[in-house]
Amino acid sequence: MTETQTPIYTLLAEYGVTRALRSGEVNSALLRLDYADYDPSNLGFKAFVRDAAFEAGELAIVTFLMAKARGAPLVLMPAPISGRFQHHCIAYNAENQVLSPKDLEGKKVGVRAYTQTTGAWVRGILQNEYGVDLSKITWVCFEDAHVENYSEPSNVTRGEEGQKLTNMLLDGSLDAAMLGSNMPDDPRLKTVIADPQEAAKTWFERTGVIPLNHVFVVREDLSKQRPDLVRELYRMLKESKAKAGLKGLDTRPYGVDANRKTLETIILYCRQQGLIDRDLTVDELFDDVTRALE
Repeated sequence: MTETQTPIYTLLAEYGVTRALRSGEVNSALLRLDYADYDPSNLGFKAFVRDAAFEAGELAIVTFLMAKARGAPLVLMPAPISGRFQHHCIAYNAENQVLSPKDLEGKKVGVRAYTQTTGAWVRGILQNEYGVDLSKITWVCFEDAHVENYSEPSNVTRGEEGQKLTNMLLDGSLDAAMLGSNMPDDPRLKTVIADPQEAAKTWFERTGVIPLNHVFVVREDLSKQRPDLVRELYRMLKESKAKAGLKGLDTRPYGVDANRKTLETIILYCRQQGLIDRDLTVDELFDDVTRALE
């Protein structure tokens, strides 16, 4: 570290868009990123939102919104780390039954945590696109929220420790489960939303919403005291993403306006599902420094 570099304690895993940053290929004369040792990064989310343990880093968007609604001293940067369509992320065992979205009412559905971002996106899509009454589903979960003092809805129950969602789906103890990227290549498992890729394409064309997963966040004190470092962080993230050589639809668009519709949608879903207990506006997620980043 040179005398002019400021160290920033950072929670950020290595992905395609962050690889050049993590490797040091993208660097700065102003700052040096000191990376926290968490693998995967979500193991550090609780420390980030409860203790502001890092000066900057990634958070799941739902974790950030829940923390922000409860007054956590964190500010969003318009620099998504990951995003994907979610229509394919809920599955059922076709050997036991055939399920459409409305058939989930009265059933048991597993998800790692009720507050998990994938679960929030999928539930929001089920409710708002397919008319599913989420209160009529029993949600079987295994982990608590990252934020403190969150009370889950009465229709959320706990699975037994050590159980696996896929096994429970296959043995019939769950009717459906949120599997996401953990979806095994098993012919017995079918998606609850038929032809999910086409459904996601149609939904995106109508709404313009790209479901964000992880976003980049900075502590309020860093932004207030060193806005130059926040702007430099944004430049570095943007450069690292560019070096990833992504093709096709950009599921991690940069800038406030590019993410406004998506943020409005996930705020709505979080409010509907009781994940946040007050309305948030998109603009209050940012401060004057991060709102101006392009």
